[in-house]
Amino acid sequence: MNIPNQEEKKQRRVFLKKAVITGVGTMFFSKLIHANENRSTLSIQNPTKEFRILFQGDSITDGNRGRDNDLNHIMGHGYAFSIASRLGADYPEKNLHFYNRGVSGNKITDLAARWQTDTLDIKPDLLSILIGVNDAGSVFNKKDTVSLEKYEEVYKLLLDQVKEINPEIIFVLNQPFTLPVGNFKDYWEAWHHEIIERQKIVERIAKSYDAIYVRHQDAFDAACKRAPADYWIWDGVHPTVAGHELMAREWINQVKKRLTFIK
Repeated sequence: MNIPNQEEKKQRRVFLKKAVITGVGTMFFSKLIHANENRSTLSIQNPTKEFRILFQGDSITDGNRGRDNDLNHIMGHGYAFSIASRLGADYPEKNLHFYNRGVSGNKITDLAARWQTDTLDIKPDLLSILIGVNDAGSVFNKKDTVSLEKYEEVYKLLLDQVKEINPEIIFVLNQPFTLPVGNFKDYWEAWHHEIIERQKIVERIAKSYDAIYVRHQDAFDAACKRAPADYWIWDGVHPTVAGHELMAREWINQVKKRLTFIK
């Protein structure tokens, strides 16, 4: 038997060391890949479901929102933004996804014209609607006038379409509101009457559809005991920054009665 010299022994030690390292490395990466495959499989088998919250309405909801995928501007700068930022930060584990599809100047009939793409296709789990100010305004400007009867009829039709797709949908119907500020003072009684009538309709619909009803008018009226009307709504229709925050707080106060994880 040949006795290996020192050089041969050294070469064998290097070879064995490389083999061990390679073997351990192979085992390590094999386990790592297998673990990743398991995690991927688990993720597919148990996906975390999104909970989609959609805000629909006119300029008050629009808030000059972005029209692209820029997440810095996508929710606008109104109450919808305040709600989304607060709930999104407080409850990230709930996988809440927020959408704003408010469009400035819209009436209930305008909502109907874009309902498929801007509501039904999004498949919301909670749908929040604030509409009615422009419908009331159409009575005075005589342009595409939306009567009280038509307002109620179309409103119900839109809710029915959503309910048909998702029977478990949560509706949040927001009370239209106004305050005697700016030009509205000139014909306040007539204007206020139109808003009040639409408030009655929305409340009636909310009851029949088991919807959450958010009383923004009541919140603004109460707030006017602490500061003048134009502190909350600068032109009689559009809220100030403080007014939007007031709306966000009232919205959350009512919605948390149904979404009980909200504290």
